[in-house]
Amino acid sequence: MESKINFRPSFAKKWFVIYTRPRWEKKVDKLLQEQGFESFCPVRNVENQWADRKKVVSLPLFTGYVFVRIDERDGFKVKFVQGVLNFINYMGKPAVVRDGEIDRLKQIMDAYNDVDVVSLSGVSKGDRVRISNGLFHNQEGEVIQIQGKHVLMSFDHLDCAVVTRVPLSNLTFTAKPQQHYV
Repeated sequence: MESKINFRPSFAKKWFVIYTRPRWEKKVDKLLQEQGFESFCPVRNVENQWADRKKVVSLPLFTGYVFVRIDERDGFKVKFVQGVLNFINYMGKPAVVRDGEIDRLKQIMDAYNDVDVVSLSGVSKGDRVRISNGLFHNQEGEVIQIQGKHVLMSFDHLDCAVVTRVPLSNLTFTAKPQQHYV
């Protein structure tokens, strides 16, 4: 008796991440939606200060990235949308984001207006850093503790220890601590 297995590929829609041209995230999101694709570009409102005025602008939460929900057959069409550079790949295939993660991200964006993405890679306790902006501009110190998107750091060259909270975006590395092996 011969059994026949009917293999049919699954074309369920999944969330993928696409890489866009610089500063094209919102435009790509709009173009994808105009072509009938479900897309998501989380944005945050930021107040920018110019010499003569302040203005609230809407910036993408993830610079250079937009999420799109498609089945695998539509990947080719998405690549030809103006401003789309490519899919973000993982192990040679387009990276898939779970529906729950996108739903959670949408809930966070709805609930909080001060969401920001800060990379903590490379920042650790003991690092020597220089402040690039603000009250302590150009001062060097040591990272004591990381608190969310701020660090506590001490300035040891002032003949006393001054501890301040500094946004990670205002730091540049001067030296990494040396590892001592026994």
